[in-house]
Amino acid sequence: MSLLQLKDAQKSYGDQVLLDAAEATLVQDVKVGFVGRNGAGKSTLLRILLGEEELDSGEVVRHPHLRIGYLRQHDPFQPGETAMDFLMRDSGQPDWKCGQVAAEFELKGPTLEGPLKELSGGWQTRVKLAALLLHDPNLLMLDEPTNFLDLRTQILLEHFLKNFRRACLIVSHDRTFLKKTCEHTLDLTRGKLTMYPGPIDAYLNVVEEQKERDERTNATVLAKQKQLQRFIDKNRANANTASQARSKARQLERLKLEEIPDEEPTAFVRAPVVEPRRGPCLRCEDLAIGYPDNTVASGITLEIEHGERAVIVGDNGQGKTTFLRTVVESLEPRGGRFKWGYHCDRGVYAQHVYTTLPKDWSIRDYLESHALPGTSPEQILAIAGSMLFRGQAVEKKIGVLSGGERARLCMAGLLLGEHNVLVLDEPGNHLDVDTIEALATALCNYKGTVIFTSHDRHFMKRVATCVVEVRDGRVRNYEADYDAYVYSVNKEIDEGERERHAKAGPRRGATAANDTESLDESALRERMAAAEADIARLEAEQNALNEKLGSTTDMDEIQRLVDEVERISTALAEAEEHWLKLQDAVESDT
Repeated sequence: MSLLQLKDAQKSYGDQVLLDAAEATLVQDVKVGFVGRNGAGKSTLLRILLGEEELDSGEVVRHPHLRIGYLRQHDPFQPGETAMDFLMRDSGQPDWKCGQVAAEFELKGPTLEGPLKELSGGWQTRVKLAALLLHDPNLLMLDEPTNFLDLRTQILLEHFLKNFRRACLIVSHDRTFLKKTCEHTLDLTRGKLTMYPGPIDAYLNVVEEQKERDERTNATVLAKQKQLQRFIDKNRANANTASQARSKARQLERLKLEEIPDEEPTAFVRAPVVEPRRGPCLRCEDLAIGYPDNTVASGITLEIEHGERAVIVGDNGQGKTTFLRTVVESLEPRGGRFKWGYHCDRGVYAQHVYTTLPKDWSIRDYLESHALPGTSPEQILAIAGSMLFRGQAVEKKIGVLSGGERARLCMAGLLLGEHNVLVLDEPGNHLDVDTIEALATALCNYKGTVIFTSHDRHFMKRVATCVVEVRDGRVRNYEADYDAYVYSVNKEIDEGERERHAKAGPRRGATAANDTESLDESALRERMAAAEADIARLEAEQNALNEKLGSTTDMDEIQRLVDEVERISTALAEAEEHWLKLQDAVESDT
């Protein structure tokens, strides 16, 4: 069933064309990852689909039973409100129902009953997601849902989306998240929408392969054109071969080159060139971090060696940024000590830096102020150009720059230095996929030390050589790689979900029955179709996992697969039970 259609859509802002005869269809139960460059028009299209903005021409066709759930970026909470208060007010549902849905996102105890305003951004996002589910939408629209979410919340959101039996349109720069949640990919490039029936990685491979095929075809066509033109030039004036020349000319006219769009400009990130060093770069001894009225973590004893790329991980609110701000001396330690190695020249990138840039300076002014003595204007312009500030753009005032442009400007300022230590707090925020990829490549080639936080799993996996975990008031070297850390968080979440489902088993069925009482036959059949699609998907996942189990001998992998099969089996049993209850409701209705 088609929920939403975009037909012959046209939308422009001045000279910038965002949609050019664009068309797309969103259907029931299909989860679509929406990708495109920053500024391509993704957020504008979401506003158009939501009815908040008009097309210049074209049409948006909405199904009569369409119910859109949109993840709000603004703060919808009232002063003094608890998460439970908000969920009940926003949804009109009873407390038991709100509590049941909140548990899907580990909202319980103080996080559910305490002041909502005191929760971190990640926990507030969990509350918003629970509110969405309580409204029973059949199409979710999520605009960059993983921004500022810690790993645990990202995985909870993934689990929620995998078990969500309706359609989704998800805008995200996080390839790992899209790969795990979306079966289809929608691309917006140069005003055109392309729907690909596969995940993001497969789509990107197809695009690259198509470009390579077109380039090979064009090379063959050019060679053939030259050959024909030489024959024509040589034989057109000869009476004996003139007819052959005319025939070759007709062949030449029929040969056409494939149109290959010019590549859009991509940032080129060059990390500072430094000499590699050995020994401890940062040493913490019984360090305590926090604020005058709140010690966030204490007893911190760890070392980070020169040349390592250490990612600081942990749930939001645990103290990752507090730790970084302490070691770069933006915060006073609450106890103990830390020491940087000899001749450590630190370059710092953090949100509080790029949000406080001098607004009346131009891009050129800022880069000149950060350049080393003797840096030529040509070198400064080259660095600016590598971060997509080209031509007259270098004269733009900082006050008119977007968040992404300010982030790139701060990064360019770091690149002009000779820092042998880079401390980066969320360097990927506000950067598009291609710029993040370019930054990851640069950091992997960098000979200095990197200490960073990020919420982008693809970026962390590529860059990190060691993991430092902030958890439960402690900061420690995690004695394994990033993949092992992700696996451990996944396992904790799976165990928590199994325990919760075991406790709530009978009640979930009662809830499903209560939910069907107010639905008409059309809505019931729609839910049955969604349940059938979900059962088919879970069965396919179960079969694929069983095949993997039969082909591996690695004990850790076997245990992981067994855990996953158990989770899928539980979800499958619940889906089948849900379908039976819906069928009973339909039969009693008729």
